[in-house]
Amino acid sequence: MSSAFLAQSLLDWYDRHARQLPWRVSPENRKLGEVADPYRIWLSEVMLQQTTVAAVKDYFEKFIQVWPTVDDLAAAAEEDVMKAWAGLGYYSRARNLKKCADIVARDHDGHFPDNEEALLKLPGVGPYTAAAIATIAFDRHAAVVDGNVERVLSRLKLIETPLPEAKPAIKAAMSDLTPEQRPGDFAQAVMDLGATICTPKRPACALCPWMESCEGRHSGLAETLPRKAPKKQKPTRYGAAFVAVDNDTGAVLLRRRPPKGLLGGMTEVPGTEWAETFDPSHALDHAPFPANWRKRTGEVKHTFTHFHLKLSIYRSDLTATLIPDQADAWWSPPDVVEDEALPTVMRKALAAALD
Repeated sequence: MSSAFLAQSLLDWYDRHARQLPWRVSPENRKLGEVADPYRIWLSEVMLQQTTVAAVKDYFEKFIQVWPTVDDLAAAAEEDVMKAWAGLGYYSRARNLKKCADIVARDHDGHFPDNEEALLKLPGVGPYTAAAIATIAFDRHAAVVDGNVERVLSRLKLIETPLPEAKPAIKAAMSDLTPEQRPGDFAQAVMDLGATICTPKRPACALCPWMESCEGRHSGLAETLPRKAPKKQKPTRYGAAFVAVDNDTGAVLLRRRPPKGLLGGMTEVPGTEWAETFDPSHALDHAPFPANWRKRTGEVKHTFTHFHLKLSIYRSDLTATLIPDQADAWWSPPDVVEDEALPTVMRKALAAALD
């Protein structure tokens, strides 16, 4: 079947079954003349990188409530943005989010560029995000390829080359299928198809508008696609975290991580380096200051993109005024800790120490 026929059949399906998402203009509202907000599309796409829709919704709603426009976000303090982002992971996205908002507000009069070339010049905007903004917000013809699109098109076109080598072929197929009319809706339709029908396991082929044209289904290989190269085994790093609690107020000693690197600019409890060679039995040799550090039972486990982490947790209850000053550190009262810019791994460490 022709690309035009496939595109129209999917758009007809999308008009009936589009997911209701807080950053999306529904097909019904588009017919009434409502247009997508580039700021909302950009914000959602940055949040959705390496993260699920379910995880993003609440964060998106919070950001929009506090900073309803890109100018509002540009005017915000970076520390407040990092606090609002805490728990969503991949924290370089939050730093680039603020940098991008600053540039759009300052250099583009608060308006996002409407084409991929200009969008790619913004901090944190890569090829996928640029294509998504250009297509969904401005109806530019662009091939938008995320994980859902990779799965749908590798099955539709029976692309058996493993990822990531298959990416150019998948992008070319998406470009060929994307219509000149309603390209943004088409991109979202393919994403929705992958999220709700063409799922990784047990795809609901009988409900798919592309069932008859799907080469993967006809070959019996659909559920095995897309093929992926074997993953490298992640190494495990070790470290220790030291949670100091003030006897009088219950405040916890926190500090800020360096602005660059893993979890850059985020808040943490004092701790050691994280390394494969770190010896947990010598953790107290690396305590931030002398105190009655008591090791908590068990350890905190957390997985990052490139490694697993195991943290030994130590706690000391002491008088805050008696310890030496700590560089770039402060005492956070119990009713404030929850709102600090703590990444998930640090929230785990605090929970293990304070439980």
